[in-house]
Amino acid sequence: MTELLSDHLRSVFGCKVYKIALNGGFTCPNRDGTAGTGGCIFCSEGGSGEFAGDPSCSITEQIEQGKKLVADKEKDGKYIAYFQAYTGTYAPVCRLRSLYTEAVEHPDVVALSVATRPDCLPDEVLELLTDINRIKPVWVELGLQTIHERTAEYIRRGYDLSAYDRAVSALRKRNIEVITHMIIGLPGESVDDMLATVRYICASGATGIKLQLLHVLKGTDLETEYIAGRVDVLSEDDYIDILKKCVELIPDNVVIHRMTGDGDKKILVAPLWSRNKKHVWNRIRNEVLRDMS
Repeated sequence: MTELLSDHLRSVFGCKVYKIALNGGFTCPNRDGTAGTGGCIFCSEGGSGEFAGDPSCSITEQIEQGKKLVADKEKDGKYIAYFQAYTGTYAPVCRLRSLYTEAVEHPDVVALSVATRPDCLPDEVLELLTDINRIKPVWVELGLQTIHERTAEYIRRGYDLSAYDRAVSALRKRNIEVITHMIIGLPGESVDDMLATVRYICASGATGIKLQLLHVLKGTDLETEYIAGRVDVLSEDDYIDILKKCVELIPDNVVIHRMTGDGDKKILVAPLWSRNKKHVWNRIRNEVLRDMS
C-alpha cells in the first residue's frame, strides 16, 4: 500500500517527525538573469517560502523557532530541516556546506530536505549532498511541476525534461532520496496530461511525490493572467476527483508527501475554497484516502 509521509516518517524514525521550513537567503537562476528574470509565473515574491523562517536569523535560530510552532502538539518529536524558499542549492558550495552542516548538527534534526531546481545540481553540489547524506539522510525536492513542454514554456520553468531526468539519475546513484513536485491544474492541461505527469514521476526513480493544487497568488504574473480571464482554477470537486485519479496511479514504492498545499491566505487570490484547509483535508480523507486503506 502506498504510504503517506507521516506514516513513512514514523516507520523510519520511530516517532512523530515535523518539517521545519527554513530560509537560507537564496535566490533563483530564473530570477537573477541566469535562466530568466521573472521567475515561474506562479512563484510568489517569497520564492514559495512564505511559511519559511526569517533569513536574517541563523539556521539554528530558525529551527528553534520552528520547534516552538509545534510545541503544543509534540514535545518529544524530531524534525526535518527543510530549505524551502527559492532554490536551495543555488549558492557557492562553501556557503551551502555551512548552512546544511549547521542544520544537520542540530540534535533534534533527523534529516535534511532541500528544495531546488534540476538544473542547479552541479557536480560539486552533488558531492556536498553526498557528504551530508553520510551524516544524516538527505532528501532533494525537485520542482518539476509538469512533463509537458508546452506547459513548461508557458509557466517559464526554464529547463527541459532531460534536466530532470539527469538530476534524478545523479541523485539516486548517490543514494539520495528524490521527492518530485507536480502542480495539479496548470493552465491548458487536461486530466490526461496531469495523469501522464504522475506516471512519469513514478517511473523516473523518484522516491516521493508532492501533489500541489495550483494557487494564484498576489503579485505574480499568474495573477495577471487570471484577472485577464486567460487562466481558470479548479473547483474543489474537480480537484478531489483529479487527486483521486492521481493517487490511484502511485505505486507502493513512492511515498506521497503532499496532497494539496497551502497558499498564504494574505496573498491568495484563487481558488478561495482552498483557504479552508480542515474541510479540504476531511474530503481527502473521506474520498481519497479511504480507498487506499
